[in-house]
Amino acid sequence: MFTGSCLCGAVRYRIRAQLSALQVCYCGMCRKAQGTPFATNIPVLQSDFELLSGAAALREYQSSPGKLRVFCGTCGSPIYSRRAGLDVLRVRAGLIEQPLADELIHCHVEGKCDWWTIREPGPQFAGGYPPPAP
Repeated sequence: MFTGSCLCGAVRYRIRAQLSALQVCYCGMCRKAQGTPFATNIPVLQSDFELLSGAAALREYQSSPGKLRVFCGTCGSPIYSRRAGLDVLRVRAGLIEQPLADELIHCHVEGKCDWWTIREPGPQFAGGYPPPAP
């Protein structure tokens, strides 16, 4: 089990699942949403994600049709993103309080900032995310 919280502590959650590799996303939308050269996400089934507190603090922004970015309305911490019709949340890894595996997958690397060099190991996918496991 994993727990996480936003910067101010208003939003707290629990994940009841084993976590997969971190997905490091370099797309322009993630960069702008995070204010950093990439976002670090972990895919989590909605059924494995339990909000413990802070439902009233959550805000959503539709960054593109069907794509919602959920954040704390008090401190601004990004919590997760989700796409309509999918049962997977992309939880922001920096909020998780337990140690995470050091396995990385680099996604949307064609959108990487020209001033950022990928130095960490792991597969790189130019235009998206790796295909789902069979």
